[in-house]
Amino acid sequence: MSYSKLAVRQVERIFTGPRGEQTQALLPVDYQVQENDFITILGPSGCGKSTLLRIIAGLDSPTSGEVWLDGALVEGPGADRGMVFQSYTLFPWLTVAQNICFGLQERGISKAQQQERCDYYIHQVGLKGFEHHYPRQLSGGMQQRTAIARALANDPKVLLMDEPFGALDNQTRVMMQELLLSVWEASRKTVMFVTHDIDEAIFMGNRVAIFSARPGRIKTEVAVAFDGHRDYTLKTSPEFMALKARVTEEIRAETLQALAH
Repeated sequence: MSYSKLAVRQVERIFTGPRGEQTQALLPVDYQVQENDFITILGPSGCGKSTLLRIIAGLDSPTSGEVWLDGALVEGPGADRGMVFQSYTLFPWLTVAQNICFGLQERGISKAQQQERCDYYIHQVGLKGFEHHYPRQLSGGMQQRTAIARALANDPKVLLMDEPFGALDNQTRVMMQELLLSVWEASRKTVMFVTHDIDEAIFMGNRVAIFSARPGRIKTEVAVAFDGHRDYTLKTSPEFMALKARVTEEIRAETLQALAH
C-alpha cells in the first residue's frame, strides 16, 4: 500500500441551525493525498468543497470522521497546514515582508532565518522591490502572491487553497496559475486547491477530485498527466480539450441534479 501524506477518513459534516434544523454539507468522505500531489477540487456551488478544506485546515470540526496528516490526527489549526483564501487576508498594518514573517515570528524563529526565508519567497513569487509596501499599495494579484509567500514561508506539509484566484481578472489569473505551478515545482509541496474553474482545475492539478451536488462527496477522480512544463498554450491542446469535455460533463450532471432539488 502506498504511503498517504494526508488521509481523510469518513469525514461527515452536518450543520445545525438556530432552531435545531440540520443541513448535511458533507456525506462521509474518504480520500488519500500522496506526497507532492497537486489536487484540484471541483463541484457545484454549495457542495461542501470549502467545508472539507476548512476541516483539513482545522478551522472546522467534522461531525464524524477523522483527518490524519503524516500519521498524526488533525485536531485544530497548525503550522503544518498553510491556508490561502480567496479574499485578501493580509494584515493591513504590516508590510509585505512583515506579513510573510508573521508566522515565523510567532513561532520564535530567529531573525536571521526569518530574513532568509522571506528573501527566498519574495524572489519566488516575484515581489522583489515591494518588501516595504503595505497591502493597500498592492494590486490584488500582488496581495495573493504575498499570501502564498506567507503560507509557504512557514514550510507547511500541505498547502490548502480556497479559490485563491477567484477575485482576479482573467489575465492576472493566468499569470498567477503559472506562477503557482513554478513555485510548486520548486518547493514540491503537497497542495489541495478548490476552484470553480474547469480549465484551472485541469491546468493546475495532477488529479481532479469532482464533488457531487450537496450533500457533497467525492463522486469521481480524473488523473491529469501532461508531459513537460505547463504553460498557457497547453489549454488549446487536443489532450487538454478531451479532458475538459470529460470533466465538464461530470460537473454538468451534478449541477443539473443540484438544480432539480
